Amino acid sequence: MAYLGNPSGTMEIIRKYHLNIQKKFGQNFLIDDSVLTGIVDAAEITRQDCVLEIGPGIGTMTQYLAERAGEVVAVEIDKALIPILQDTLSEYDNVTVINKDILKVSIQQIVEEKNAGKPIKVVANLPYYITTPIIMKLFETGVPLASVTVMVQKEVADRMQMKPGSRDYGALSLAVQYYSKPELISKVPPSCFIPQPGVESAVIRLTRYQEPPVRVQDEAHMFEVIKAAFAQRRKTLSNAVSHMPSLGVTREQVVAALAQLSLPADVRGEALSLEQFAALSDLLPKVQ
Repeated sequence: MAYLGNPSGTMEIIRKYHLNIQKKFGQNFLIDDSVLTGIVDAAEITRQDCVLEIGPGIGTMTQYLAERAGEVVAVEIDKALIPILQDTLSEYDNVTVINKDILKVSIQQIVEEKNAGKPIKVVANLPYYITTPIIMKLFETGVPLASVTVMVQKEVADRMQMKPGSRDYGALSLAVQYYSKPELISKVPPSCFIPQPGVESAVIRLTRYQEPPVRVQDEAHMFEVIKAAFAQRRKTLSNAVSHMPSLGVTREQVVAALAQLSLPADVRGEALSLEQFAALSDLLPKVQ
């Protein structure tokens, strides 16, 4: 079995299987042992843990996870990689590989079957083109999660942590911070991958809150308001929210709600904190 946490092990597998690396799946394989060890350390993986890995690729990080975790479930969309994973993971009896699109998988079923319904940990080198939908699925579906430790594009990791007032602050920042505590673990240069991505990467850990940090009457309604507020960033919040048909509110209603929060009529979405968005959504009427 090839050990993959280095350039030679990865190239050996690529040559052995004449692997055609798929850009459409965002395939960039990690080749740095210290980065891989750092990810598993940051996720605090122990033998008591069931880990969901998204996009195992050729099994590089899967090997590290399998040596630490009690159980690893790796979901890989590319069917061409399944025979490779059977090879590179052949020595581990605690790994299950599922050949499916993670956005179409029932994570709840995995939790029930593999971890008796107890919270799992997610660890992944995420395809950058689909990072946000995956993160949102993990949180919005309400599956039992302890933490999500992922490699993402550094720009996305920055957005997850942003506070009000920054141009990088937006709907992703608010969603991540509603569901979890984000902590940047490390920055990772392109040289740590084969092939090298065109951007800098970062490892971020999202520790799931037992209870959200703010109270809101209707979560879904709040996120509709947030989505509307950032859909057209150049518009004021009152204009952006009142132009979202699904919300069915007038500009006058939004301005009146903002006034109750001592916020000006021309305020933009990027100026509001999570607490203020929660209060605003509670004040705005919902479509019946």
